[in-house]
Formats: sequence, C-alpha cells, structure tokens
Amino acid sequence: MKKIKLAYVALFIALTGLWLMADTVLSTAYSFFALRASLINYSGILGIGVMSVAMILAVRPVLFEPYLGGLDKMYRLHKWLGITGLVISVIHWAWAQVPKWLVGAGLIERPVRIRPPAETVAIFQYFQSQRGLAEGIGEWAFYAAVVLIILALVKRFPYRHFFKTHRLLAIVYLFLVFHAVVLMKFSFWGEVLGPVMAALMIGGSVAAFVVLFRRVGQSRQTVGEIEAIAHHKDLQVIEVTIQFKGRWAGHEAGQFAFVTFDEKEGAHPFTISSAWKGDGRIAFIIKGLGDYTHTLSAALKAGDVVKVEGPYGRFNFRSSKPRQIWVGGGIGITPFIARMKVLANQPDGTTIDLFHTTAVLDEAAIGKLERDALAANVRLHVLVDARDGLLSTERICQAIPQWQSADIWFCGPAGFGQALRKDFIARGLPPDDFHQELFHIR
Repeated sequence: MKKIKLAYVALFIALTGLWLMADTVLSTAYSFFALRASLINYSGILGIGVMSVAMILAVRPVLFEPYLGGLDKMYRLHKWLGITGLVISVIHWAWAQVPKWLVGAGLIERPVRIRPPAETVAIFQYFQSQRGLAEGIGEWAFYAAVVLIILALVKRFPYRHFFKTHRLLAIVYLFLVFHAVVLMKFSFWGEVLGPVMAALMIGGSVAAFVVLFRRVGQSRQTVGEIEAIAHHKDLQVIEVTIQFKGRWAGHEAGQFAFVTFDEKEGAHPFTISSAWKGDGRIAFIIKGLGDYTHTLSAALKAGDVVKVEGPYGRFNFRSSKPRQIWVGGGIGITPFIARMKVLANQPDGTTIDLFHTTAVLDEAAIGKLERDALAANVRLHVLVDARDGLLSTERICQAIPQWQSADIWFCGPAGFGQALRKDFIARGLPPDDFHQELFHIR
C-alpha cells in the first residue's frame, strides 16, 4: 500500500507544481473571476491527469508491477484515481457553472468581458473555433462519467453488467480529452506542463482504444481446456485444473490470473493454487462468493474451453528474513497452497508457520492441506471459528515467540488483514514486513 500511496501523492504534487509554474495565479492581482479562471484550469489539469493515469492502469501494464507492488495494488490505485477524478470533475464543473448562476441571480456582478487577442497559430485558431463544442461535449461527458463511476462502485451491480458498462468509460474519456485539449489555456502548451499533459493524454487515449477494441492483456492470454474439477460442497469451493493448449510462460506461487469461463460474463481474477512444473497445467481454487462464482460448480465440466490471462501479482514470498508467518483466511489459503507445492520440491530453509482460519471444517480439504504442509516442512495451525475462536495478533505472538524475526504474509478478508497489520505495527513490526494481497480488485 505504501507504494501506491506515494504514487498517488506524487502525481498530485507533480501536476500541481507544473500548473503553478505555468499559471499566472500567483502573479496576478486578485479578482474573483481571475481566481475562478485559474481554478478551472487547475481542476481541469488534475482531472484529466488522474483520469489518464487511471486509463493507462486499466490495460494492466505489467511494466509498472515492480514499482507499484503488483496488479492488485495497481487496480486499487486505479480505483482511487477514478474516485478522485470524479470528485475533481464535480469541482471543475461547479467552478464553471455556479458563478454563472450567481450572476444570473444578481448575487455577484457580471465581469467585464475582454475579447482575447486573435490567435496567429493555426492550431490555436482551430481550438478557439471549437470552444463551444468542447464545452458542450465536456459537460455531457461529465454527466456520463458520474453515472458510470458510481455504477462501478456499487458492489450490488452485477459483475457481468459492470464488465460491459465500465468499458464505456473509455469513450467518455476520449470525449474529455477533446474537451481538455481544446480548452486548456493556450500558453500552457509552451510550458513544461504542455508536453507532460500531452504524454498523459496520448497514453490514456491509446489505452482507451485498447479497451474499446478488447485487446487488454491479449499478449498474455492463452487457451486451455478443463481437465478435472474437484468439489468441496461444505466449503462451497471447487478446484479447477486446466490443461493449456497454447503457450504459458509460467508463474510464481502467489500470483493470480484472469480466467474467462464465459465470454458474456468476462474475465474474473483468481489466485493460482498450483506450482508451475512446465507441464502445461494450472489449477485454481474458487469459492462461490458472488452471483457468478456460485454458479460455477454446476456450470463447469471437464472439456470446457477457457481463456487464461496472466500471470499477475507480486505476492511472491521473497524475503531476507529467516522466518515467515503466513495467514490464510478462508479462500485466502490459495497462494499458500501453491507456495507449499513449490517448497516441497525446492526447500529454501525458511522457517514457516501457516495459520489457516475457516468457518467450516472440511476434513478432506484439511487433510490435503496437512499433507502439503508436511511435504513443505511448514508448521500448520488450523483454527475453526466455532471450535477455536477467532485468530488474533495475540494468539499468533503466543504461538510464535520469535515473531519479531519474521515477516508476515496475509491473504484473506481485507478488514481482517487491516486489523492484523495495525496490531503488529503497534507491537513494533516494520510496516514493510507485512505483505497483504488486496482481495478485491473491483
């Protein structure tokens, strides 16, 4: 989380600094409408800037994974930027519209209109002629963006509809780019701000077309066939093994992939539960958590053709510490299963304790987990909520007195992870030693 917070703040500082270098707000005598003009420019720069970065992140650029901590973190940044872009767009719209209403109501005096000098540069002459169109397009694109972003944030809105409507934001973004290019203060193009904004909007526009033509992650996709399905009815979990028909570059334990079982539903992210052996097989353990995943147990069968895209993620268990503590809550046990399968064949000498908490005791599933832990030389702690109570930081510390020599790897419900992280940091754990996969990408 630290990396994406720094990236988020750095983006705002950079755009604000470039705007201050280009704008005259600090050197012009104060007047309300002069300040309004500067703040419209500023909110416009911030708005299209954060939306451009959000659009670039939407195409899953693996180039940024090492710097932002993995695609799950990048999607969290994408979400923050989308919400921020919405808020800034509302502010931008308000600065443009509210003073007009106040003038119309007679509450403030209408400013004296000064005709701007005629532009001599052909491209700026064209922009000047398109200002009315750009303002109208920008206003309607703003309304569309508000609706689409709110729909994306409503968890009750079915994923299969979100998958389709969210793509429309790429069209809205392209209209907003036209609005921004035409209406951005012409003098800004001659400052450092101009090329930076041009680069962001070009990058965002390319990403928007990638989204619209459904080319996201295409170079990382391969087709496979379901080889076997194992059912754990008490846990509402299925384990799906896929045999690839095309090339798969391989994956590390802890990574995830987007799997398309149904083209109408679109791709869903699932953590990979198998180690890569170079044999073209991959496995996923999937829990029925939503309206779609609940149907998979009955819908999937051996022989079905599926599409897999990836791998993604940086939940890779790399550490300089001699000890690791793993915490897998519910279906969050998946990356640890994959890692144990790797360690069974390639031990690295790390002392590992795995805590698995579950609401339902499935003897067959726990038996497989115990065998994996034994083969990997991992000390397993299974806690059933009704029998053993809830897992806490205190219980982990009591079970492992040497916890301070370990780093912690958590996968499970976000609130549970946040509580553990807060408690361990309060006890002296360095924040960078708590690794958490962000369970919800949407």
